Amino acid sequence: MTRVIALMALLLSLAVPAMAEPVANPVPIGFAVATTSNVALFGEEQMNGAKIAEAYFNAQNGINGTPIKLIYQDTAGDEAGAVNAFQSLITGKVVAIIGPTLSQQAFAANPLADRAKVPVVGPSNTAKGIPQIGEFVGRISAPMTDVAPNSLKKAMALNPNIKRVVVMFAQNDAFSASETGIFQEAIKGLGLEVVTIQKFQTTDTDFTTQVTAVLGANADLVVISGLAADGGNLVKQLRQLGYKGLIVGGNGFNSTNMFPVCGPLCEGILVAQAYSPQADNPTNKAFVAKFEEAYKKTPPQFAAQAFTAVQVVVESLRNIEKQTGKKITDMDLAEVRVALNKALREGSFVTPVGEISLTPEGEVVQKQFYVSTVKMNPDGKTGAFVLTK
Repeated sequence: MTRVIALMALLLSLAVPAMAEPVANPVPIGFAVATTSNVALFGEEQMNGAKIAEAYFNAQNGINGTPIKLIYQDTAGDEAGAVNAFQSLITGKVVAIIGPTLSQQAFAANPLADRAKVPVVGPSNTAKGIPQIGEFVGRISAPMTDVAPNSLKKAMALNPNIKRVVVMFAQNDAFSASETGIFQEAIKGLGLEVVTIQKFQTTDTDFTTQVTAVLGANADLVVISGLAADGGNLVKQLRQLGYKGLIVGGNGFNSTNMFPVCGPLCEGILVAQAYSPQADNPTNKAFVAKFEEAYKKTPPQFAAQAFTAVQVVVESLRNIEKQTGKKITDMDLAEVRVALNKALREGSFVTPVGEISLTPEGEVVQKQFYVSTVKMNPDGKTGAFVLTK
């Protein structure tokens, strides 16, 4: 009898289709960045930008009357943290995931979302190969192949006598390892000589060996690919031990949280950027005003990109409702995820980083880039990225 009952239950379960799972109200969007570990300097800025975006778009009627809700997860600074955060958000039934902070984390976590058919929007993943991870993976952060050469050209304009270049990079970080290759190709393409390549770890605090090599190489320019904490300490020790030439920092230097690390010695660093607070469009002006009101400082690139990632998801969800005539919250979650992935690649968005779109593969198309110089304030702890003329 027990077997008969079990068989009948099985047949009934096969005969009755599974109920479609609707999207929750408010619409949940996953936001997975590093708020702990040595990467928290970036994650803090991303959280700040996301909070501004959540309040701003909800004040603008959300998804045509339905509010959004960001579901936050800490990825910490490693691959395991990102994987755990993504798993929680996928099973937590979000319509999309914005994150993670690092490219190295993206290579580990994005495949999980891709297999689950959950759209991923990378806010700060600039390493080569990110969009190629899968059909449901995209990014709004421009690859360093588009950005990095600009700062080198600006350095040569400031000092036409540059000939000898030292390259330094964090070898245990996938983004830095990818970025340094781009820098090295650009350096050679500009007819400059790489006189030595110095490696370090993102966890290092003593760079005496590397700095000694720089000084011995008689370099005209130092190009650094690292994160805010290690990069800031490296800059400080370069200056303290006597290096007086120009310094170009990679995307990891696009954080005002670096300023307290190297203090007054941050002055003069050149950084190529995908964002400028001076960008002249209505979305950026509104974002800057809200950010400065909330945090009493100018928004950095990581905050602007986080805002942008939220924006493209929100506007794409609005477009889905417009095209289908249905409310997101009345649709099946799996259906929304697939439709959102498609809408992200079909839209054009005027964002804080300018007008952008995504290719069918998920790569960002951005029209304008910038090069800024770090200018420190008299307090030696705060400063700003000032557009280099």
